Amino acid sequence: MAIHSRNKLNKPKTEPIFPILGRWAIVLSAGLLLAGCGKKAQPVRIAVAAPMTGNLGTEGDGLHRAVTLAVEEANAAGKLPFRVEVVPFDDRSDPKEAVSAANLIVLDPRVVAVIGHYSSDCCIPAARVYAGARMAMLTPSATNPEVTLQQTRPDWPGAKTAFRLVATDDVQGAYAARFVYRKLRKRSVAVVHDGTAYGRDLTAEFGKVFVRLGGKLTVAERLDLRRKEFAKLINRLKAGNPQAVYFAGLYTEAGLFLKGMRAAGVKAVFVAGDGAKTPAFFEVAGPASDEAYVSMVGVPVEVLPSARDFIAKYRDRWKESGEGIKPFDHFAYEAARIVLAALAKAGPRREDIVSEIRLQRHDGMFGTISFDEKGDARDKVVTMTQARFKDRGFNVIPFVP
Repeated sequence: MAIHSRNKLNKPKTEPIFPILGRWAIVLSAGLLLAGCGKKAQPVRIAVAAPMTGNLGTEGDGLHRAVTLAVEEANAAGKLPFRVEVVPFDDRSDPKEAVSAANLIVLDPRVVAVIGHYSSDCCIPAARVYAGARMAMLTPSATNPEVTLQQTRPDWPGAKTAFRLVATDDVQGAYAARFVYRKLRKRSVAVVHDGTAYGRDLTAEFGKVFVRLGGKLTVAERLDLRRKEFAKLINRLKAGNPQAVYFAGLYTEAGLFLKGMRAAGVKAVFVAGDGAKTPAFFEVAGPASDEAYVSMVGVPVEVLPSARDFIAKYRDRWKESGEGIKPFDHFAYEAARIVLAALAKAGPRREDIVSEIRLQRHDGMFGTISFDEKGDARDKVVTMTQARFKDRGFNVIPFVP
């Protein structure tokens, strides 16, 4: 989810504690599983690491519900020789908190894999902790290439254990640039990001491709929501008079920025990345959200024919919560099913699960999922949508780049 220049990523100084305590965690894990060889095996756990509180708490709760649904189905089917539990960990969408959560996860010998994290800024540092523990991390939503690319570098601390189910920002940014230039026929664009790894790299890729196509960038800046800086940015937008504005960031910033643009009389077409593709975008932006274009990595669940069964089961299971399906819940559900399939075939040893996931060809609602050497899903799909404020929905806009 997860840029006007490719700045180096700021990695949290918090160091993973697993290398120090990892030997004891492995011993505890072996003891736990041996203890389960009596009357009944002890349950194993799948962790869900995501923001469970704060502005993105609804998105993290959605991932948790989706993984829980997949695990409940597996337990009910009785195909595993042990019971599986789901345990949520709140990373608060903060990189340091994500590292802390990762350290807690790997120190629980019952946890065999993790679904998460939600954002790229959290995934990038947390992945190093999981690598030291030889634990699979499957992110259903983080789109920055560095999430998996970092595993190819000499300083990587262990095995390649990070996997991703969605297209990366280099794919999404290029797609959006071609959409704006070829479909919307806009020739001048202001690009603005939220300062995250996701936002920086997504706007960088968009800008690079847009200029190569023949377009012009009138503004390339980071959004600062402090009143004075926000006003300055809006004034620069007006002075540059762009035909379109491309924003890369999460829905809160996207909504506030779009609302501010329209209040100031900026009429440029608004285009955003997948971080804004959520019903909460309408709550923040209000009527200004209407007709905004928002890209989505993969195919939105509401228009994916093969997701109908998932949608029905999800809504039935969670109808009392009052919450609808979030944009990345179907990816989290399939990520959990991939882990469960690996568990069924390889058993609960963490490193064996990693090896099995690398070999898997998983058939699900997205067709067949398999992973390349970096850990990225080979099928990289991006969809463009347009927001409808009246019913808080998104129309799919057909476009082949």
